[in-house]
Amino acid sequence: MSETSITRVGPLDERPVGLTDLARLEALSDEDIAAAVASDPDAAPLDIDWSRAQLVIPQRKAPISIRLDEDVLDFFKRGGAGYQSRINAVLRSYMRAKESEPGPAA
Repeated sequence: MSETSITRVGPLDERPVGLTDLARLEALSDEDIAAAVASDPDAAPLDIDWSRAQLVIPQRKAPISIRLDEDVLDFFKRGGAGYQSRINAVLRSYMRAKESEPGPAA
């Protein structure tokens, strides 16, 4: 890579002008902003009660090597990033189902 393709910008250098119409934004009143928010379907208020939120630290995962059928692995990979976590979730679901089954009578 040549040195000519690198652009250095310092904190006092002039920044490029963006496409935002700052004058129009500064002219908006609080009522204009409230009306815009009220008409925006993506700006729905979130009624989430965080007072009982708990910090959940995920369990440590053990690195292993596992042999899977190619079509099974391809299926999970088609879902995109996080395929190993999805495989783990399926195995956890199976484990929980087996744990909840009644055991043999003693």
